[in-house]
Amino acid sequence: MASAFRSVIEFFNEIGLFEVVLPFLLVFTIVFAILEKTKVFGTETIEGKKYPKKNLNATASFVIAFFVIASSKLVEIITTVSSFTVILLMLSVLFLLLIGSFMKEGEGVFLSGSWQYFFMILMFIGIVLIFVFALGWWDQLWGFLRFGKSGDTVGAIVLLVIIFLFVWYVVKGEPHHEKGKKESSEH
Repeated sequence: MASAFRSVIEFFNEIGLFEVVLPFLLVFTIVFAILEKTKVFGTETIEGKKYPKKNLNATASFVIAFFVIASSKLVEIITTVSSFTVILLMLSVLFLLLIGSFMKEGEGVFLSGSWQYFFMILMFIGIVLIFVFALGWWDQLWGFLRFGKSGDTVGAIVLLVIIFLFVWYVVKGEPHHEKGKKESSEH
């Protein structure tokens, strides 16, 4: 037996709320915010203060959002990316919740130092993989990585990553101080 809420969701789906209205609002909001922040179309001065040209920003955002929803492929990509990004966000929150269970009362769970960068890189890789999947490139990428039965491609990629990390570790060392060099050369 379907609940009343399920039938409301199905009604919204039938009228195109999820395929037209919500993607339109999402794209319009993001593009409008970017145009307002960057002031691409210039500013106007009102009572001595400069403001972005809202009418031009709104019109451009409106048109771009309509172009996006006109393409069912773009709407599908937006839907896939946003849903998987929410899952990635939920995994982050659940992970921090688990870490917080081992903290003392009153201490916050904020990552700093190398852990912060590690998780930023992990989230970036997650977003890239989400886009690869949403664009339908996952099978091609996986086929490329499995090129040949011996796994030469994967081995080459792993070796390059190891070399890159080694070079980064060696180069990132402590900076040399000029004062220390002068003192040692005088003795």
